[in-house]
Amino acid sequence: MRVLGLETSCDETGIALYDTERGLLAHRVYSQIALHAEYGGVVPELASRDHVRKAQPLIQEVMDEAGLALTDLDGIAYTSGPGLVGALLVGACLGRSLAWALDIPALGVHHMEGHLLAPMLEDNPPPFPFIALLVSGGHTQLVQVDGIGRYSLLGESLDDAAGEAFDKAAKMMGLPYPGGPALSKLANDGNDTRFKFPRPMTDRPGLDFSFSGLKTQVRTTILDCAVDGVLAEQDKADIAACFQAAVVDTLAIKCKRAMQQTGINRLIIAGGVGANTRLREQLRKTAESLKGAVYYPRPALCTDNGAMIAYAGAQRLLAGEQSPLAISVVPRWPMTQLTAVDVPHG
Repeated sequence: MRVLGLETSCDETGIALYDTERGLLAHRVYSQIALHAEYGGVVPELASRDHVRKAQPLIQEVMDEAGLALTDLDGIAYTSGPGLVGALLVGACLGRSLAWALDIPALGVHHMEGHLLAPMLEDNPPPFPFIALLVSGGHTQLVQVDGIGRYSLLGESLDDAAGEAFDKAAKMMGLPYPGGPALSKLANDGNDTRFKFPRPMTDRPGLDFSFSGLKTQVRTTILDCAVDGVLAEQDKADIAACFQAAVVDTLAIKCKRAMQQTGINRLIIAGGVGANTRLREQLRKTAESLKGAVYYPRPALCTDNGAMIAYAGAQRLLAGEQSPLAISVVPRWPMTQLTAVDVPHG
């Protein structure tokens, strides 16, 4: 089954073609970073318009690379939530209309389920069950995954997600947009033991997260170190290193706790923050300490992309699911509301 995947939930236009027998055939991601940089964040209306401009040319590029025509498709999957409503509607309208014209099924896919299943696109996919740490944009969640659609939420952020905390801390230090990657790069030149930052909510039971207090600590430290309102470059690097260490330690402690509580020693990391090299190394050590293993999608599939949507959509299309002709999106959509499907992943 050949499935075209369309991802337009925020500020990346992702298009991919997945074959259930041959795997990922081609994919493209267009980032809108340059478009939104001067505003210091995503402008929803501009994001929607840019998806309109880029989606169709990217579809043609993907089909050309795969050496296939649109008439060779067996289904289309598009992100229908959660995300920015206008951006979601671009992908939903294009995907559903194209499927109707080709007389093939279409399916609206949950964005976070796409991230959760992205490691299945690799050569060594994890078997079920496993624990998933989802760290994507506005989401930080720990989920027990017993199968496709069989998700139990173990913990989540009660305020800022990890990615949001990275971006906000970076903005306080005057780093360029997008802040998270810039902060991680700066942290490589810093001393991560200079300042004592908290590991929030690790001194009490439970698997929920909170990063707002850590963000406040960053602001306080900046004010303490600044001279005449100016922060020295080494101070910036040290603050970045201490902040990153605190976030990574917090995530690792909670992951270890989740694995111990469930007895599941397989861990997957998905979402944009999952590309962070320090986080990957720390969680590798965490999994090994429990005689387990950690799995990641390749860095290109950590950020929003069409491949994860094509894969997730293919599994549900194989199980007979499809969306009605009416075009609808769900900007807020708990993943636990998804139905379970019984198909072999591949």
